[in-house]
Amino acid sequence: MSLAIECRGLRKIYDGKVEALRGLDLEIREGECFGLLGPNGAGKTTAIEILEGLLPATSGEVRVFGRSWERDARELREWLGISLQETRLSEKLTVRETIELFSSFYRQPRSAEEVLAELGLTEKSDTWVGKLSGGQRQRLAVATALVANPRMLFLDEPTTGLDPQSRRQLWEIVGEFQSRGGTVLLTTHYMDEAERLCDRLAIIDHGQVIAAGTPPELIERLGGQHVVEFSVGGNSSEGGKTRQETWRGLAGVESVRAEDGLISLTVRQPHVTIPALLDEVSQQGAELLHLTTRQASLEDVFVRLTGRHLREE
Repeated sequence: MSLAIECRGLRKIYDGKVEALRGLDLEIREGECFGLLGPNGAGKTTAIEILEGLLPATSGEVRVFGRSWERDARELREWLGISLQETRLSEKLTVRETIELFSSFYRQPRSAEEVLAELGLTEKSDTWVGKLSGGQRQRLAVATALVANPRMLFLDEPTTGLDPQSRRQLWEIVGEFQSRGGTVLLTTHYMDEAERLCDRLAIIDHGQVIAAGTPPELIERLGGQHVVEFSVGGNSSEGGKTRQETWRGLAGVESVRAEDGLISLTVRQPHVTIPALLDEVSQQGAELLHLTTRQASLEDVFVRLTGRHLREE
C-alpha cells in the first residue's frame, strides 16, 4: 500500500539543548485513519507541526505523498486539510462567508454548498460565527479543512470539550472522508475515540515511538484481554511490595498495576483468576472492598507503557 507519510530519524532540538524528537520513525498508509497518542511533553505536537510543514526539523527526512516540504511546499498545501484543536475564526463573518474565504485559498476547492451540507451546517449558513455553539464551531473548523478537497486530513483533538452527540457527528464525518479514499492523522485525549476511529496508531513518549500497531494488536501485547480491578482493606501483615508480588503470583495474571488504592490485574481468563483472588484475600484475613472485570483497553496499554494517563499534565 502507498504511504501518505513517511518520516525517518526525525529529530528536533530547541535552543540547542531541548530535544523534543529523538529519531522518530513513522509510516502512515494512504486511506487509513492513523492515531498519534502521547502524554503532554512527549513530542507529539512538534512531530505534527513538522509533518504539516509548519516547523522545520533539525534532522531526518519527511515525505508526504512522496514529496518533500523543501521542494514541493505549494503542492503539498493543496493536498492537506488541517483542523487545529482551537481554530480562531472571525466572529463577524457568516458560516458561508467563512467557507468561501477558505475556499479562495485553493486552486481546486470543493463548493461551499457541498461542504456545508456534508457538515450539517446548511441551516446555519447565514449565521455569524460568533453565534454558533461549540459543536457547530468545531464542525465549521473541520469544514474549512475539507473545502480544500484534501487528500489528507490532520485533526488535532477535534472533539475536546464537545458533548457526546457532537463527538459522534464528527466521527461520522471522519468515516465519510475515509470512505472517499482520504487519509486521516488524528490526535486525541479520548482513548475510546482512538479505539473507535483508528486503523493503526503510534504511542510516542520522550520523542520516540514506543509502540505501534492496530488497537487489537496493542491490547494483545499488553498480555491479556481482560482486566480485574479490586481493592482490599482490613488486617494484613503484608507490605505493599510483597502484596503486589502475591497478586502477580495468582493463576492467570499477566501484569499488576496499583494506583490510588486500586489494584488492576491484566488476565486472560478471569474465571480462573477471580476464584484464586478471593481465596488469597480470605487467607490474608483482608476484606474485599471492590471488584469489577472489564475488557482490556488502549488506556491500559497507554498507562503500562508510559506510566501516565493520557490526560495527565
